[in-house]
Amino acid sequence: MNESIGSLEETILLLVLVMQEEAYGVSVGEEYHLRTGKSISIPAIHTVLKRLEKKGFLSSKMGGATTERGGRKKRLFEITKSGYKIIAELRDTRNELWKMAPQVNMA
Repeated sequence: MNESIGSLEETILLLVLVMQEEAYGVSVGEEYHLRTGKSISIPAIHTVLKRLEKKGFLSSKMGGATTERGGRKKRLFEITKSGYKIIAELRDTRNELWKMAPQVNMA
């Protein structure tokens, strides 16, 4: 699989990894806002989650119904081996570039 991912996809993928069993559309959106300070719509989150699943970087399953959701089930997402591999490669590439970057005094 030689797919690339954008910045938003990378962030969402990392959030799913960090959140583990609690990653579903609304919770990912809330965590995104908490971590970045930026808002994102639930439909946008669902679009990214579905796109990452289609690329093979996430898998999903239906969770149990809850009374707080009116008896509806939620789709829970988890990272796949391919998903972990791509974000690890991105992390390594960035780390190497940061090592090469000159120190800049911004004061």
